Amino acid sequence: MSLKARTRNGQSSMAGYLFLTPWLVGLLGLTALPMIASLYLSFTNYDMINRPRWIGIGNYVKMFQDPQYLMSVKVTLTYVLLNVPIHLVVALLIALLLHKGIRGLHIYRAVYYVPSLFGGSVAISLLWKQIFGGGGLVSNLLEHLFGLQNVNLIDSPQTALYTLIILAIWQFGSPMIIFLAGLQQIPVELHEAATIDGASTSKRFFRITLPLLTPFIFFNLVMQIISSFQAFTPAYIVSDGSGGPLNSTLFYTLYLYQTGFSNFQMGYASAMAWVLLIAIAIISAFLFATSKKWVFYSE
Repeated sequence: MSLKARTRNGQSSMAGYLFLTPWLVGLLGLTALPMIASLYLSFTNYDMINRPRWIGIGNYVKMFQDPQYLMSVKVTLTYVLLNVPIHLVVALLIALLLHKGIRGLHIYRAVYYVPSLFGGSVAISLLWKQIFGGGGLVSNLLEHLFGLQNVNLIDSPQTALYTLIILAIWQFGSPMIIFLAGLQQIPVELHEAATIDGASTSKRFFRITLPLLTPFIFFNLVMQIISSFQAFTPAYIVSDGSGGPLNSTLFYTLYLYQTGFSNFQMGYASAMAWVLLIAIAIISAFLFATSKKWVFYSE
């Protein structure tokens, strides 16, 4: 290669690195370095005022002796196990309805997607608190329909978590759009051939539609699990940051926030964050490993 060609390639490489610089700075300054610092702090006793003091795995041992931590794990797992499957089923059902080719389809898509845009906001969480709280819309409906007075689902340990699950399910727009895109990629000829062969609607759904949708189901499943484990804003707003009543809405992330920024136990909070990261990574790896048995990609 001539000197001129090498010079030209070097200049092209420099230009590429120059354009990558903002991303590299963000990766190092906002992701990599804070993660390394958090990993170090997870092995220390750090109150954000005094210098960190090395305590080894003390924070990780403390988790299994902390009833509040164990409660947050229980609440979060309950939330994930209930929210994710119902969320995906509702999103798929709505996508199937919209796939029927109704008039004004683009309007319905936009309307159904709106909750996903605003559902995780503070304003919607405050609205949800009013709807399910005492004297709210749900309370008035229960009083008029069944004669139940002063029903406050937010302040009841038996029902508070389920109101947050309903809020999460209401945000079905994002997985719905993905399911709708998957439905539109299924060849119409397959359904026509199955209809000619006498296959019923349910058989066509379970033998054709559902298998061909498995890649989209897999993607939505992974994303919704990760999102559910990271849920924070609704629980914080609805419970006024306490995780109540009686810790019934004490999400893992909420207890992490309380530990780090209310109790100033940043070392313990860092350890909790790394356990959450590892747990999500293990679950995601398990899903990817088992996907070969139930996810079918058309060639």
